[in-house]
Amino acid sequence: MFCKNCGSEIDDRAEICPKCGVRVNPQSASPATNDAPNAGFAVLGFFFPLIGLILYLVWKSDYPLKAKSCGKGALIGVIVGVVISILYVIIAIVIIGAAAGAAGMY
Repeated sequence: MFCKNCGSEIDDRAEICPKCGVRVNPQSASPATNDAPNAGFAVLGFFFPLIGLILYLVWKSDYPLKAKSCGKGALIGVIVGVVISILYVIIAIVIIGAAAGAAGMY
């Protein structure tokens, strides 16, 4: 890559030219202009955690704030799903135990 200001050859990953000190790639320093936290994507990630995870992985470098919303929604959705599953198993064990005790099988 070459500096747009002085024309010297610079590293492709450089953000500032070492010869003239001018910022070479200004768009890499700032996130995308349409990047903002989005509650809609968080809700989507909550109800469909796999989609939230995929969107997080796809957007994490280009849209970090949207990606964070998707990731949070997916993580909360997975946690809530696990907690509900554990509660369901506990309730089922209690109901089965109560039914067995009432039937004299205990």
